[in-house]
Amino acid sequence: MVGIVGYGVYVPRYRIKTTDIAEVWGDTSGRIGKGLGVFEKSVPGPDEDVATISVEAARNAIKRSQIDPKDIGALYVGSESHPYAVKPTGTIVAEAIGCTHDMTCADFEFACKAGTAAMQVTMGLVLSKMIKIGLAIGSDTAQGRPGDALEYSAAAGGAAFLIGMKNPLATIEETVSFTTDTPDFWRREGEDFPSHGARFTGEPAYFRHVGEGAKSLFKKTKTTVDDYDYFIFHMPNGKFPIAMGKQLGVPAEKLEDSLVVRQIGNTYSGSAMIGLARILDIAKPGSKIFMVAYGSGAGSDAFSITVEDAIEERRGQVPTVDDYIERKTYVDYATYAKFRRKIKALG
Repeated sequence: MVGIVGYGVYVPRYRIKTTDIAEVWGDTSGRIGKGLGVFEKSVPGPDEDVATISVEAARNAIKRSQIDPKDIGALYVGSESHPYAVKPTGTIVAEAIGCTHDMTCADFEFACKAGTAAMQVTMGLVLSKMIKIGLAIGSDTAQGRPGDALEYSAAAGGAAFLIGMKNPLATIEETVSFTTDTPDFWRREGEDFPSHGARFTGEPAYFRHVGEGAKSLFKKTKTTVDDYDYFIFHMPNGKFPIAMGKQLGVPAEKLEDSLVVRQIGNTYSGSAMIGLARILDIAKPGSKIFMVAYGSGAGSDAFSITVEDAIEERRGQVPTVDDYIERKTYVDYATYAKFRRKIKALG
């Protein structure tokens, strides 16, 4: 069966506390950040973008897997903040990590589930034997309009997963998707910041799609909540995944270990994938993982995954998610605004 033969993550070292954002906009109590369940978020440095984040995550994945990057037959980068409107990020990443030119490469976009959509396509290519190994990346430097609630959570980071059939660290047993045209979040060409439907982004957007994706996976695999040790839901904030878990009857302890959003914010296409990487960092062989990624617009991708014995051999070789969470340098709002180019010159 197809599975994850290597994985890696990258999170920028810079952080800003949500209380510092709140103070600038007059929320002296920090009510918004606390309500969202996000205490601080990652901030990309002035020399970091989706391409550099993807390269670092991919290098970690390759080092963990111990494969030759020339064996990678497909490379897809999922993001909603690609550095170029017309010019693929994937080709930059492929050259940087030493892939051969005999490969297929493309950029994916489906809001926050572009990376998991790339995983599904890569799985199909491997299962059809068109390629032996493929690399799927979810990476973003998320945008948030100054003063908007989104600014408290929109963060930066990425995860890379090598998909193949030989000696997997974890087997992907099944995947399903649920998709509708639900315009809860959007950004038109040329606009600097996205717009969103406020409360509409919860229901009928996030909760409907994640819930239906989860129910479909339970049905297809003939499993229940009791059959899984860990759950991961897309983390637009710290509140939604917990509420989703309660709706599905997931015990809090089965969800807790994936909630990286509290320390690094919503990394968009990297969100669920970094959560999965965090679980793979700590899970024992035989553990079963249930993951549902969500993308506004809207859709969900759900995966049933089992951790294999080989994972024990590949630990300690590259930084873990926790290593990146703990490696941090705080910046104030002015520096954050400078790094994110929020200050526009007049004239």
